[in-house]
Amino acid sequence: MSFKDNTISFPELIKLKRDGGQLNPAEISTFVHGVTSGDIQDSQIGAMLMAIWQKGMTDEETVALTREMMNSGEIFKWPKEWLVLDKHSTGGVGDKVSLPLAPALAACGCKVPMISGRGLAHTGGTLDKLESIQGFKVNQSVEQVKQILEDVGCCIVGQTKNLVPADSVLYAIRDATSTVDSHPLIISSIISKKGAEGLSALVLDVKFGRAALYKDVDSARSLAQSLITVGNRLGVKTGAVLSRMDTPIGQSVGNAVEVCEALECLKGRGSDDLKELVTYLGGQLLWMCGHSCTVESGKKEIALKLENGEALKKFEAMLMAQGVSADVAHSLCSDGNDYFRHMKRAAHQTELEVPDNGAVLDIDGLALAEVLHKLGAGRSKSGEEIDHSVGAEILVKIGQQIQKGESWIRIHHNSPDLSAHYSKLQKVLVIGSRDEYKSASRVAEFIYPNKPNMS
Repeated sequence: MSFKDNTISFPELIKLKRDGGQLNPAEISTFVHGVTSGDIQDSQIGAMLMAIWQKGMTDEETVALTREMMNSGEIFKWPKEWLVLDKHSTGGVGDKVSLPLAPALAACGCKVPMISGRGLAHTGGTLDKLESIQGFKVNQSVEQVKQILEDVGCCIVGQTKNLVPADSVLYAIRDATSTVDSHPLIISSIISKKGAEGLSALVLDVKFGRAALYKDVDSARSLAQSLITVGNRLGVKTGAVLSRMDTPIGQSVGNAVEVCEALECLKGRGSDDLKELVTYLGGQLLWMCGHSCTVESGKKEIALKLENGEALKKFEAMLMAQGVSADVAHSLCSDGNDYFRHMKRAAHQTELEVPDNGAVLDIDGLALAEVLHKLGAGRSKSGEEIDHSVGAEILVKIGQQIQKGESWIRIHHNSPDLSAHYSKLQKVLVIGSRDEYKSASRVAEFIYPNKPNMS
């Protein structure tokens, strides 16, 4: 099989990469064009992806692949005066940061076309969380996205058909060929979509720890630095935050229950670690795009928008712009917290008791997420249905002194019997002496080519 205007056939391209060779920009363009047009067979795409997984790519190859993927579809173009921002998380447990962050940035006068994904395996998806709300529509056309940004300032949507179509094809085949964890393929998938959004600045939340894709900080830092290099090479101001992902973010894990906690954050309440991540990531973005003179002033502005209700008003307007009725949106964003009037509540809520006196030393986010996945909160493969009502509310905090018999978690479930999961759930909670407790910030490090003074 050969391609017009190219002397090398696609099987020869596969062989070149399989044998450790370097693909030039024209050869990478041939590959991506064939993926988008359908001229290349899935089996050949899979073979190329496996060759990339095995042999890797140079920085030049990764930049070329990302650029070609970015240009495979429509590139958003915005008015020059707009500050267009976004963040991307590598995934974790209880990660509801996007829900308060997008409207908080919009309340600062920025535009946030947040293109998000769905959950897979133990990690939750932002789109799944929002679909817990009656009427919320994640699928919006390019024209609708532009109008929502004009009217509201933020939207949280799924990937449109015209935005980086090459990525949609490649991601599905990566999943089927166990090549999801290839660095060049991860980088090109993330940055191509963000580059196509026409961003002024992008911050990446690269997580590390027991419940993250990368278990140690060095691996997370390596990925972050590569993402930053490619993002900036393609003209997007890109920085990264390395954040710890051992325990769940906040006090809830699931879909509907995480929406509830995000609403509490937007009302100036909620967990401290969720607020920390929202204000830190938001502050970095405001500084990177030039809106704020310092990171600290950016963090303070985000915190103010959460406290004074302006971010909440933007969230309410976004809900209505994306299909939620005015009555439902207003009720969710009112001062009360009867959120399950407008989201499905699971048939059963079961509380588990603390087995011994002591201090909470750890809450194993991965083990908890795996139980909730089995109860229906997550999916094992793309396209599977999930149960938005399944989740967990964690009733204790790390470092807290607790007593035997006290409730420490409330499981929302539709299965009538939880007994098969009791043993694993009880291992989620680690109790010990208060002397063993060590506090740690969620944020470990910020990486940026021209990093400011953080003090």
